[in-house]
Order: sequence, then C-alpha cells, then structure tokens
Amino acid sequence: MSILARARARLLLPPACRTVVPFLWKVKYFSSGKESAKSNHVTPMLRHLTYKIKATGPITVAEYMKEVLTNPVKGYYVHQDMIGERGDFITSPEISQIFGELLGIWYISEWMASGKSSTFQLVELGPGRGTLTGDILRVFSQLGSVLKNCDISVHLVEVSQKLSEIQALTLADETVTLEHNAESPVYMKGITKSGIPIYWYRSLQDVPQGYSFYLAHEFFDALPVHKFQKTQQGWREVFIDVDPQDSDKLRFVLAPSATPAETFIQPDEKRDHVEVCPDAGVIIQILSKCIEENGGAALIADYGHDGTKTDTFRGFCGHKLHDVLIAPGTADLTADVDFSYLRRMTQGKVASLGPIQQCSFLKNMGIDVRLKVLLDNSSDTTTRKQLIHGYDMLMNPKKMGERFNFFALLPHQRLAGGNTCQSESIPSSVAGFGELIWK
Repeated sequence: MSILARARARLLLPPACRTVVPFLWKVKYFSSGKESAKSNHVTPMLRHLTYKIKATGPITVAEYMKEVLTNPVKGYYVHQDMIGERGDFITSPEISQIFGELLGIWYISEWMASGKSSTFQLVELGPGRGTLTGDILRVFSQLGSVLKNCDISVHLVEVSQKLSEIQALTLADETVTLEHNAESPVYMKGITKSGIPIYWYRSLQDVPQGYSFYLAHEFFDALPVHKFQKTQQGWREVFIDVDPQDSDKLRFVLAPSATPAETFIQPDEKRDHVEVCPDAGVIIQILSKCIEENGGAALIADYGHDGTKTDTFRGFCGHKLHDVLIAPGTADLTADVDFSYLRRMTQGKVASLGPIQQCSFLKNMGIDVRLKVLLDNSSDTTTRKQLIHGYDMLMNPKKMGERFNFFALLPHQRLAGGNTCQSESIPSSVAGFGELIWK
C-alpha cells in the first residue's frame, strides 16, 4: 500500500467541529468597504492617529496599517482573539480539519522528495489560534512510522501575546514557560502534545537557521501596503489625514509630489493604481536565502493575484466588509497579495510555483478522497453535514475556492533542470501544483 493510501486510511479522527493639512494635498476616495455596526465609535486608536497626524502630517497607508494592527498598546492583533465565528473573520483551518491535514501531507511529500533529511524545523508565520499547525502535527503523528528517524521541531512567529497564549493551549502540554531573558530571541517555549519541542518568536529573523519548512497562511495579506495612484503629474502616493471638516474622521489624500516609496513601482507598470508591500519583499528575501542555503520549502496561502488587481485595501468586522477609515482598531485590515511581486523578490535564489487557486491545489492533494474517507467513517448526521459544508466553503469558486491561492518556494535543484514554474498550467512534480502521486 502506498504512503498516500495509508495516510488516507489512517487519518480517521473526527473533524474539529483588518496639524491642518496643507491645501496642496488632494482628497481621494477609494473602495474602503462598508461601515459596520461599530462605525460610530471614536476609538482609542482613532484618537492616537488624529494626534499623530495633527502633529506630523498625513501618514502613509502602510504606517496606518502598522499602527492599527500591531501597535503594542492599542493594536488590533496584539490583545484580542479575532478569529472564528465570534471574531471578525474565519480561516480555512477553522472551517475544516481536512485543510490542515492535506498541508501536513504536502510537507511530508516535500520532505521525502528532497531526500528525507534527518531533521527539520516546521516554521509558521502568524499561526492564528494554532489550529493549522495542530492539524499538521496530527498528520505527522499518524504517519510517525515514516518520520520516526527525523528530529522535528516547531517554531511559531507571533507578535500577539493573546494569540500566543491561545496557541499554547491548542498545541502544547502544561510545560510551556515564558523566557525571562530579554536577550533571548525565544519568548515562550514548551513541548507539543505529541512530544515535539515548540518555540515562539516575534520575528522571522530570530528563528534558528537550518533545514526548514515554512508556512504562511493568511499572513502576507495583513502586512502594510503602500498605495499609489497614477495622475497627470505621474505617480502619487496615497496618504491618510484628518478630515478638516470633522476632527473625528479620517480621509484619503494624494501626496502633492513624489515620495521615496515610489521606487517600489516597476518602470513598465500598466495599472493606474498599485499596492506594494515592502515588508513582504523583505520576508520573501529572507525565506529565499534560507531555503537556498539550508534547503526546505515555503508554502504560502492567501488572498491574492498575479499582478493584475488594483485597489484591494479593505476591512472586516464581524465577518462583514468594514470601512478601513472608520473606528480603527476594531476591525481587521487586509490587502490582496501580489504574487508577481513575491516572485520578483526571490531574486532568482529559489524556484517559485504558482499562484494556483485553492480549489485546484486541494483537489490535486486528494481532498475528494479524504472527504469520502471521513464520510464513510462517520454515522453522525451533524458531523457529516459539517464535513460537506466545510468542503463546500473550501472548494466552491464563489466562496474560498478561487479567492485563495497557493504559492511555493523551493530550491532550484528540487525541480528538474532547475527551472521555475510560474503558472498552474505548467506540469509540476510538486504535490498540489500537480497531482499528488507517491509510490
């Protein structure tokens, strides 16, 4: 029996049921979303931002996102649990256990294809509630006979203290400890419920070098973006300032002249509105360098496009679109990932695969077979309905199926001839980007 067949047969656990302004600044309106029920609140973050803008002038969209999401005192991500039915958005791992299980199989597939290293680090960027890593580790445990000679460790990059506490409850036993040494890159550590060492960091640069498999699910879409609009005078960056007619309102404006961030725009850019994420470029360069030097792979799953979309900056509150300038700090802020930019930022150090739509990736990974196994092994009507509903959410083109994309980074030697595959239409020997076939 093949390893894939054994995996499908053995993974039978039940499902885990975003100063006065000089007159030369031009007002500009963009699709910032719809107001939510919280829209009339003057939040502490709004007060903080209005004081800041009045003191120093309009701020970039990137600075706005960074303040709203990760400000250490008032940031949206820092002190609350925003994921799930009671939060502002829900992610694929929270919808169905199948999602994480198939990603677990992807990592084992790549580990085998690249030579079955005796050790590897599983590194997740922005692990949410820890659900996805938990599902992956369950696959690792179920296929323990395959991984028995491999020394595995888990490394989570998380800036939110609240979420790191939830992750510890999800993933670790009672041995989790805080690291009191201020010079240590690790701020929390412990042992997972399956006996694997687990560590928490605030920055990707703090993760130890070594053979690693990286995971970024709905991570890049929350990184700060700079927004630019093409005008008759050339590119102008979009800023945010206080509305002079209402000191409790913010508005978009265009910079009166060129700004340094315009260097991020490609000379041959055809779009009239562009969003660029320098932080994403830095992270991709770090990942590319690590994979080039140490081996491994990176799998990125996110909202995104291949250099075709324009204004995608939006907010979510209570699972509904929310005006990004209203009640900052109470809603998630996000912008679609430009995968063509990520590919360019690898600087040729690694091969890139995708983007490929989530429905295609999961089908290539065998989601239909996995669903059938779970349904065949469940007689509970509610559980069966949940499984079918989760499958529909993940695969339906009108839901998550075509809105999410998968993108991978691998060593050049992993692909025949060292060629990069940049389109889902090109056949690939890599699971997910081609049909998963294990012998």
